[in-house]
Amino acid sequence: MPIATPIEFFLMFLAKFDLMKIQIINGPNLNLLGVREKSIYGDSSFEAYLEKLRGRYPAVEIEYYQSNVEGEIINKIHEVGFSFDGIILNAGAYTHTSIAIADAIAAIKAPVIEVHISNVYKREEFRHNSMLAANCMGVIAGFGMNSYRLAVESLLSE
Repeated sequence: MPIATPIEFFLMFLAKFDLMKIQIINGPNLNLLGVREKSIYGDSSFEAYLEKLRGRYPAVEIEYYQSNVEGEIINKIHEVGFSFDGIILNAGAYTHTSIAIADAIAAIKAPVIEVHISNVYKREEFRHNSMLAANCMGVIAGFGMNSYRLAVESLLSE
């Protein structure tokens, strides 16, 4: 019988108690993953990836929300920010413009990890600046959909 990795051991430990709850929030245009700009974002829908992600972490409750509306994203952050163990946020283009989302992150208890599918530093100059990063636990970018998995791993190791 193989020996469990530290993460697998931790997941088995969590399974005996309350599930860790993580909220993934995707912002504008991320509902079009798998359809839009495949050379940047790949050809998988987020829903297909989410199924694999949940399968990889059965002892973690992973909720998913997507909105193209800034205020709805803020409302979701407020809704889960005091009851969930962490938030993985891909705010899309709002990353570079939204002081309101940055303030919402600062106002809550749950740690937030900012995630980007593409390497924003290989793209247009305006994408190099995040209004959110200073209020987040960390930023993960450029690993495709695996950026979300890396964020889950980061929250689990906290």
